[in-house]
Amino acid sequence: MPPRAPTSRGSLRRVLIAAFVVVLVLGGYGFVELGAFLAAEDPLQKGDAILALAGTTMTRQLEAADLYLAGYTRHIVLSREPSDGGELALERRGIHFTPTVERVRAVFLELGIPNESIIIPDRIHNSTAAEAITLRELSAARGWRRVIVVSSKYHLRRAGFAFRRELRGTGVGVVMRGSRYDTADPERWWQRRSDLRDVFPEVPKLIAYVLGLGA
Repeated sequence: MPPRAPTSRGSLRRVLIAAFVVVLVLGGYGFVELGAFLAAEDPLQKGDAILALAGTTMTRQLEAADLYLAGYTRHIVLSREPSDGGELALERRGIHFTPTVERVRAVFLELGIPNESIIIPDRIHNSTAAEAITLRELSAARGWRRVIVVSSKYHLRRAGFAFRRELRGTGVGVVMRGSRYDTADPERWWQRRSDLRDVFPEVPKLIAYVLGLGA
């Protein structure tokens, strides 16, 4: 008696199992590569200016300083962050608190960077999108054609998207650079709590930017 042909139910089951295995493999690969995906760095090139994004005290800023001292640019742009509640409270008590950006300028001067090479825009930046607008305006006013943007490693993908979107059609190229002083490890991001804290919030922020909801 010849063997019976496999039933359609059995075939469907094998297809579902195979699809499940594929999803697991792709999901596992995506999980492992998520850190490297977010830390999307461009090949380093010389630029007309370096922009050190706000958000750290010296991690991004020192990278910008080192690139300047290595001859990659003639200007450094430092973002001016809004004062926090504690700083405002001190001001109301008559105590002057030197803003972070001015403290960074003082460090740069000690490193031998001339004051005329340091640009601190008047605008307060409370988002990456605001920093991108400022860079577009500065590039147009000064004739810049390429700018190096320094940020933390896991912020590179989203920041790069924001800056390239804002500079689209201007002819200004952007080189995204992660700070060497950022201790994140994109290749093993799931093994350290500090990396986990940085990676997981970055994913929905990136999605929001891609959908045009990022600010």
